[in-house]
Amino acid sequence: MRVLVVEDDAETATYVARGLKEQGHGVEVAGDGRDGLFLALDQTFDVIVMDRMTPGMDGLSVVKSLRAGGVVTPVLFLTALGGVGDRVEGLEAGADDYLVKPFSFSELNARVNALGRRAPMREQTSSVLKLGALELNRLQRSARVGDKSLDLKPKEFQLLEYLMQNADRVVTRTMLLEHVWDFHFDPKTTIVETHISRIRAKLEACGPGAPTIHTVRGAGYMLDAT
Repeated sequence: MRVLVVEDDAETATYVARGLKEQGHGVEVAGDGRDGLFLALDQTFDVIVMDRMTPGMDGLSVVKSLRAGGVVTPVLFLTALGGVGDRVEGLEAGADDYLVKPFSFSELNARVNALGRRAPMREQTSSVLKLGALELNRLQRSARVGDKSLDLKPKEFQLLEYLMQNADRVVTRTMLLEHVWDFHFDPKTTIVETHISRIRAKLEACGPGAPTIHTVRGAGYMLDAT
């Protein structure tokens, strides 16, 4: 399995990551809540192990943002906040399990494995993204607006998929360059603008009911249902 560990305590993060790797799992570590959210939105994980008190963005906010964005990856809160109210708050925020520090690694591993067994079933629910009349099938790599198919090139599909995953939120040019083209620098081209223009034209050609890609001046782009 692929596991994302979001933990700002370096010693705990190293301990958990090493143990999970020894169990054969692939592990990514983020020491900041915002970095954890970025990774969880950018990549596919089977389980997320999340500390509640992370800098940049607290664990509750990260999980709420993931669920609002349609990410259904199982989340295990690993935290020192062990009161009943804390547990209830964590689960109601969208977490799937809750383990209090100090903890036994064997129990953590068992809980991660249990959550991982749910992942394939849960992932099926997100294979089709919908926004208004727009439907995007991530398995078939196809898209349609109502009964009209969208003829999208591979990069156009990836770009629209990312916009749909972040519907009603502003997505910056830098985010698109990193997520769609894997550029971690500015290529000083109009590649983003050109692809946005093409997708916008294809959506508009479908007529009423198609979502709209808005340009947010000085910020980026936002896709929303009309």
